[in-house]
Amino acid sequence: MIVTVFRSRLNSDVGEEYMEMAMRMSELAQTMPGYISHKSFLADDGERVTIVEFESMEGQNKWRRNVEHGAAMQMGRETFYDEFKIQVCEVIRQSESKKSS
Repeated sequence: MIVTVFRSRLNSDVGEEYMEMAMRMSELAQTMPGYISHKSFLADDGERVTIVEFESMEGQNKWRRNVEHGAAMQMGRETFYDEFKIQVCEVIRQSESKKSS
């Protein structure tokens, strides 16, 4: 499994256009081959973190190279983000535990 961690801070003047783009990217990501899941979090200090899971690097690369996603990334760099960091990681080991209801 490939996990992408996207950390960012928005510019102070970001408006509704960002939310619309973020919702569209969420919808688009779910259509990519090998997509597993994604979740976003907002820290108390304003940092945003999105975690995206794909079955393989091939799927993650298709997402990264998607034309619409590329345009959104460019807009993010130029307009929306004060700063961002992307980390693409391969899961080496995973364990889970769930209590039954």
